[in-house]
Amino acid sequence: MPVTIRMPALSPTMTEGKIAQWLKKEGEAVRSGDLLAEIETDKATMEVEATDEGILGKILAAAGNDAIAVNAPIAVIVEEGEDESALIEAVKLALAEAESAPQQAPAAEAAAPAVQPAPAPQAPAPQAARAGPSPAPVRTPARTPGARVIASPLARRMARAEGVDLARITGSGSGGRIVKADIEAAMASGGAGGIFAGLGQSFPAAAARAEPHSMMRKVIAQRLTESKQTVPHFYLTVDCEIDALLDLRREINDGDEALRVSINDFIIRAVALALGEVPAANASWSDEAMTLYGAADVSVAVATDGGLITPIVRSAEKKGIATISAEVKDLAARARDGKLAPEEYQGGTFTISNMGMMGVREFAAVINPPQACILAIGAGEERVVVRKRADGDGRDGEIATATLMTCTLSCDHRAVDGTVGAQFLAAFKGLVEHPVRLIL
Repeated sequence: MPVTIRMPALSPTMTEGKIAQWLKKEGEAVRSGDLLAEIETDKATMEVEATDEGILGKILAAAGNDAIAVNAPIAVIVEEGEDESALIEAVKLALAEAESAPQQAPAAEAAAPAVQPAPAPQAPAPQAARAGPSPAPVRTPARTPGARVIASPLARRMARAEGVDLARITGSGSGGRIVKADIEAAMASGGAGGIFAGLGQSFPAAAARAEPHSMMRKVIAQRLTESKQTVPHFYLTVDCEIDALLDLRREINDGDEALRVSINDFIIRAVALALGEVPAANASWSDEAMTLYGAADVSVAVATDGGLITPIVRSAEKKGIATISAEVKDLAARARDGKLAPEEYQGGTFTISNMGMMGVREFAAVINPPQACILAIGAGEERVVVRKRADGDGRDGEIATATLMTCTLSCDHRAVDGTVGAQFLAAFKGLVEHPVRLIL
């Protein structure tokens, strides 16, 4: 029996659409999965696949008609060999339904006087026969600079994959629209007219492969998407002078060859002590209650082949620099080998993400729920600063250089207010700039 094809809802907000182009003609065979049409919505142009098999008996909405309501009839598919009277009856019913719908666009109504029996079903013609006249693949005068290129989504994908410059192609579709056949013809021309992006030469398609997601990558994607969509982030940034910290680290490392501490070890210690000074920043939000933690369990972001993982230095406020250093080295090595136990990376109260060793000056990190804060550490670099004069008169400052490290705190505004975040950063900055407090 005939099947009515309706305007699909291609997005949650779509109420109407426009058929940009029919990819099948009346009388052509249709298989499940075949592309039927390109439909423009308020957000994008998308291709619609057939879900039923048969013959495209009648197109009820011509390409180019605007404001076709979602669920409005746009075509009828009949079974191969089905009687023409069944098609005519199905078309009449579809048009009657369209006319009775208060929001139906005039597209289907315009087809009412033109209802004629569809041509007898026939075997699909070979592709070359259906394609019509060969398109002119290479555009001969150049398009006006900045002019919009009109192309089907499939043509755009093919052009990206093959490195074809769409601005140099003449489309054979409606209104000069570039379609699949135009890209194929342009490729067959071997790059004549400079259709390939770049130097006007013929380049092979870039190699591409699909890499299946690991479970780790899926979890990371899910958690970070949830964080950015549901957690109200705000950001606070300070610059810390770390010359004294660098001197102290150098002195410690030079004094004991077996001990090699990093700037990150001092940062972990400084974060833990700052959380002790501002315990309101060591918190997490839930719909039922605010959780305030009594220990600084500091999660440290470690990059692995599969993605980011955050092993935890438990009760870091009770541990010295040497202990923190040894623990972080062990946790990071086992994280990269995939040998951490769940309790070693689950349940932290605050996260540090340090990209300074990669040369990143400044960045803002995504909060790691249910934690309320994450501190992003940038690279230490020498910059020009203005220092107050010894007499305390700040009007005539002295120009000097110092090693500055930019640190950005991302906060969950539900749990941590701006004042609390600022107090934490002030405490952290004070510890970093006076590092002797970190080893007492």
